[in-house]
Amino acid sequence: MEFLLIASAHFLALLSPGPDFFLIMQASLRLPFRYAIGVCTGITAANALYLLFAVFSLEVIRETTWLMTGLKYLGAIYLVFLGIMLLKTPIRSLNRQSSDHFLQVHHFGKQFFIGFMSGFLNPKNVIFYLALFTVMVSDKTGLVMRCFYALWMIGVVFFWDCGVVLVIGRDQIRQWLGRSVFVVEKISGVMLTLFGLLLPFT
Repeated sequence: MEFLLIASAHFLALLSPGPDFFLIMQASLRLPFRYAIGVCTGITAANALYLLFAVFSLEVIRETTWLMTGLKYLGAIYLVFLGIMLLKTPIRSLNRQSSDHFLQVHHFGKQFFIGFMSGFLNPKNVIFYLALFTVMVSDKTGLVMRCFYALWMIGVVFFWDCGVVLVIGRDQIRQWLGRSVFVVEKISGVMLTLFGLLLPFT
């Protein structure tokens, strides 16, 4: 029962579009599959790091005010930066050729870094996982079972994000979007910028 409650709460949180979703969406439209997966892998790695903290009950992260405040402001700056990069993107055809644009470089490591920083600098991730393990996981739940919960959530994050890439990155979807992808990118830029501007106040 405990596992079902945790898995359900985690999946419902994934269904709510956040900064990671808009980042994955633009990567799916502009990058070949393997590089978009790099973004997903980076986001998953950041989630895995915070889940590791949660599993071992490192409540000190949540209680260390200066650390949480620092993460919040760094995250806000990073999200605004990503948003501005998308807003500055010129109208281009939907090809997947390499670009010198920060978000569209054909390099797995760089795309991994972009995804990792998006997940790591979002303080809501650490707060969510710590709250999940504090509120929903019993004190009697052993370390092995807590590790299983964490591995399950890491897997769900990765496969859900990859699923988004597979759906949005399909040729039919890209052809259907056509030139309107410019509008999608601008909407993503606005949303990321808004997330960044509002983050310090949440």
